[in-house]
Amino acid sequence: MVRLAKIEVDPTQVEVYNKALREQMQVAIIKEPGVLTYYAVAEKTAPHRITILEIYADSSAYLSHIKTAHFLKYKETVKDMVKSLELIDVSIIGVARKPEDK
Repeated sequence: MVRLAKIEVDPTQVEVYNKALREQMQVAIIKEPGVLTYYAVAEKTAPHRITILEIYADSSAYLSHIKTAHFLKYKETVKDMVKSLELIDVSIIGVARKPEDK
């Protein structure tokens, strides 16, 4: 399951939001085998506009993820910071990356 989350954050709270997001992402990657990848980026000219590429093993991994204590803590922490949220399910049409050094 692959999803884009397009988030607009209160511009005065971007640093606090980013800290909460990074914490949630790190805990999810460590504790949840079904959470495979997160890439979070902010627009350079509008850092309060954030897009997250989320990759899960399958939809059940996602449904499990949104019930975890660390995700619920994140949602509670950022609830007054997020001005808009759009979730877009997408399909990967290609991947290109350099091989990791061994």
